[in-house]
Amino acid sequence: MREKTDEGRAPKISVIMSIYNQWNSTYLDQAVMSILNQTFGDFEFIIYDDGSDPAICSQLEKYAQLDSRVVLIRSPENCGLAYSLNTCINVARGKYLARMDDDDISDQERLAIQYEYMEHHPEIAYVGCNARLVDSKGVWGHRVMPEFPMKHSFLRYSPFIHPSVMIRRSIFDTQEAYRFSKDTWRCEDYELFMRLMRLGYRGANIQQELFCYREDANSYRKRKFKYRLDEMKLRYRNFKELGLLYPIGWLYVVRPLAAAVVPSRLTYMVKKLYHRQPCVQESSAEEILTVSGTVSSV
Repeated sequence: MREKTDEGRAPKISVIMSIYNQWNSTYLDQAVMSILNQTFGDFEFIIYDDGSDPAICSQLEKYAQLDSRVVLIRSPENCGLAYSLNTCINVARGKYLARMDDDDISDQERLAIQYEYMEHHPEIAYVGCNARLVDSKGVWGHRVMPEFPMKHSFLRYSPFIHPSVMIRRSIFDTQEAYRFSKDTWRCEDYELFMRLMRLGYRGANIQQELFCYREDANSYRKRKFKYRLDEMKLRYRNFKELGLLYPIGWLYVVRPLAAAVVPSRLTYMVKKLYHRQPCVQESSAEEILTVSGTVSSV
């Protein structure tokens, strides 16, 4: 029997998710139900509809009717991920904030395990986890994140899987949350975690696969050149403040441009070779749902 939040009492966790025109209703259903079916039930699930099509709004309404823990917020226009998440943070009542995306799947025990970890490690400000990598065919690989990321862990890419992270809500009582600007577009989480590192906040990754992270060929579609330039500026500014530019940090500053010349399909193939392990068996979507405890009622 899953415990639920008593009316009027602040929940222990606020799960926050932004949605903008997620047309794959199956992916959206799997993502939402993987949260609603958590073994840890003392949470509110804040879903921000970032100016989606009315058809998407209709599906979101069904989740709100299905479970009273769903808090649905709507925007008449698309404002972007940073603005959406900041709005969710402003209304969140939980002690911890847990991120979630609209096409990933949380393991049934994810919230329970992360909550216990944070309760027993007050020195840790935010915690992510390892993940199984999935596409439309099922599980194809694993992503193992550094247990205790250091400054140099940010050189290649963010050492945290953004939608797998749980963070202390109190941090944003004194610190700015996601920066809403063109320089951080599509890199909001990367900027946030580097900034928190500079400010002395420690992050960690639980060495368990508590998350199914969706990566398929569409994940590596080419970003516009201007976004590559913005990421370069972001890397330069933060690497400089972290003391990472020399001796090799400047090479990673130009990494976004190097990625721009590699065909996206080749990038995807290399990633699959890198993250696939011999012991990994291809799993069907049904098997993933069984492991994650996601059984849709919508």
